[in-house]
Amino acid sequence: MAKIVVERTHSLGRDAAREKAEYLAERLAERYDVRYRWNGDTLEFKRSGADGSIDVGDNNVLVKLNLGLLLSALSPTIKREIETVLDKHLQA
Repeated sequence: MAKIVVERTHSLGRDAAREKAEYLAERLAERYDVRYRWNGDTLEFKRSGADGSIDVGDNNVLVKLNLGLLLSALSPTIKREIETVLDKHLQA
């Protein structure tokens, strides 16, 4: 099992960052059959072979992802994609 942790700062404010996280979760749900739900300011998501969370703060976002055995080999690629998406979407 591989773990991915990515943290980024932002200046969007908590509400705008939550909207961005919601948008990304909707895209993941459509493309990769991901189920998600909000638990306070944490978006929890799960699919076969992977689960994790996106913690949204006033000025930071923390993504934690656990990959099962089959997806572990793709860990570097998945981490790079998460970093790219966060960098793009968290710009003010």
